[in-house]
Amino acid sequence: MNNEHRSKPRELQAPPPYRWRWAVLAVVLAAEVMDLLDATIIAIAGPSVRADLGGGTAFLQWLAAGYTLAFAVGLVTGGRLGDVFGRRAMFLAGAAGFTLMSLLCAVAPGPAWLVACRVLQGLFGAVLIPQGLGLIKAAFPPEQLGAAFGAFGPVMGLSAVCGPILAGALVDADLFGTGWRMIFLVNLPVGLAALAGAVLVLPRNAERDRSLRLDLPGTALLGAALLLLVFPLVQGRELGWPWWCWAAMAASVPALWAFGRYERGRVRAGRSPLVEPSLLAKRRFNAGLLVGLIFFAGLMGLTLIISVYLQSGLGWSPLRAGLAQSPWAFGTALGAVAAQALGGRFGGRRLLVAGTAVVGLGAAGLLGTLAATGGPASPWPLAPALLVLGIGMGASMAPYFDIVLAAVDEHEVGSASGTLTAAQQIGGAIGVAVLGTAFFSWLHATGTAGGFTVSLERVLWLEIGLLALAGGLSFLLPARAREEPAAGGATDEAHGAPAATVAG
Repeated sequence: MNNEHRSKPRELQAPPPYRWRWAVLAVVLAAEVMDLLDATIIAIAGPSVRADLGGGTAFLQWLAAGYTLAFAVGLVTGGRLGDVFGRRAMFLAGAAGFTLMSLLCAVAPGPAWLVACRVLQGLFGAVLIPQGLGLIKAAFPPEQLGAAFGAFGPVMGLSAVCGPILAGALVDADLFGTGWRMIFLVNLPVGLAALAGAVLVLPRNAERDRSLRLDLPGTALLGAALLLLVFPLVQGRELGWPWWCWAAMAASVPALWAFGRYERGRVRAGRSPLVEPSLLAKRRFNAGLLVGLIFFAGLMGLTLIISVYLQSGLGWSPLRAGLAQSPWAFGTALGAVAAQALGGRFGGRRLLVAGTAVVGLGAAGLLGTLAATGGPASPWPLAPALLVLGIGMGASMAPYFDIVLAAVDEHEVGSASGTLTAAQQIGGAIGVAVLGTAFFSWLHATGTAGGFTVSLERVLWLEIGLLALAGGLSFLLPARAREEPAAGGATDEAHGAPAATVAG
């Protein structure tokens, strides 16, 4: 047996795993932290920024909307840039630009400067973030991908929920007299550490397809279609939903159709498309996009409403409102750890469905708390329900990326990463628009002292409905990211993984 093993052709022997793969994961997660913090902290710090720099309500809207729009519109193109020019090179460019824009945001002398830098920060984030999933997929053998993607759950959850806590603490602390500017300065050490780590540990091999060319017309068409959809979703509620918002969203449908027709034409002509058409033929990937769109719509919308309720409804300070959500962050970490421990036994889909159900239990717990208290006087009554909500959130995110991306081929990774992340951002924008509009409409109609509590209760019922829909659609996904090898069955010689994987 030993002699037979030694005589096995070199191309059939398993290559050693990439030595610095866990360091690659740490670098990618550092980039995720920067992005998620910047997407959440401005909601808490916005009033302080406006008090210092001046500007009207539109300035506050664009502090958040400028980043979200640029990020969502640029994501698919950002993922493709990694395929064309190399994921390592684009990660370095994105991290450097994001860190530089953070510094320029921190020293902004006026509103226009800050909004412009936020837009550029979102564009650099759209170049940076899609490379991470591809780099992880390239660095890890298949049998360790579940553990690697599982780390995204606690990091994403903790960053998103801790963003308001960090923002409130930094603004109140006024470190070195910087006030709100510290919320951008904290990106500098994280960004520089990510850059240094990227230079040292990111893999250089098999990262660029020299036959591909960037599809500039396709980029313009997709950017226009997403802008027509995302802009009114982000701004419509603040502007009172004028007619042109509805017209723009309606126009996004033919724009997306024109993009699809153009991309099919490029494929027939033998040219590189922006989005790999083979992705759209994979049921698993399409189902994953739909599940993520609905799931993140519910979570992002609920995050906004709870923050508004605690500060405007209950009159809590930014720091107190942020700290009240800390059980949510702690629960997210617990859920992700539990999902890692149970993943091999129960499979990805069962964990995803169970996690979604637990989020629903947390939302139901919040409903019960509001009904019993009529509006809590302290954070403690909210803590159990938020803890349960966080556990479900962490347990859901842990298997999500693995089960969706397991069907993606190597040449599709950049396109798939950008498309998957864009779906989450657009889902979040839809959730903020739909749940936010419902909340403020009910609040206006109620017009009573308890209107905030009544409106939040109704939003929680909408949230439970969205979670039920996402959980039901999850059954379109395969039971496991990868099939278990049969007893004595063949395995993939390259990685020691099962030879057969679930087809998309």
